[in-house]
Amino acid sequence: MNQPVEARCDHCKQIRPLFLYEPDHNVHVLPVACEWCDRQQQPLLCSRCWGKERGREESAPMGADEEAATAFFIRASRNNARIFDRQEADKATCEGIARATEQAEGGAR
Repeated sequence: MNQPVEARCDHCKQIRPLFLYEPDHNVHVLPVACEWCDRQQQPLLCSRCWGKERGREESAPMGADEEAATAFFIRASRNNARIFDRQEADKATCEGIARATEQAEGGAR
C-alpha cells in the first residue's frame, strides 16, 4: 500500500502526511467555473485541512444561473417521467383492447 507523502500542508503549513485535494462537486449544470475548477493546481492537504476543504466545498451555494438551470432540468425530468408513464398506460390499454378484440373474434366463429 502506498503511504501518503509527508511534507508541508498547503493550508496549515505543518509537516504531515498529505493528500491531493480533488474536488468532488460533480459536473456543473452550466459551463461556469467555480473556485475549485479555477485552481491551477489542487493543493496537497493534511487530513484535517482536507476535511475542512471538503466541508467548505459541500456547503458552497450554487450561483443563480446554475440554480435556475438545475430547477429546469428537474422539472424536465419530472415531465419526462409523466410522459413515459402516460405512454406505458396507453400501451397497456391498446394491448388490452387488442386481446379483447381477439377473444371476441375468436368466440364469434
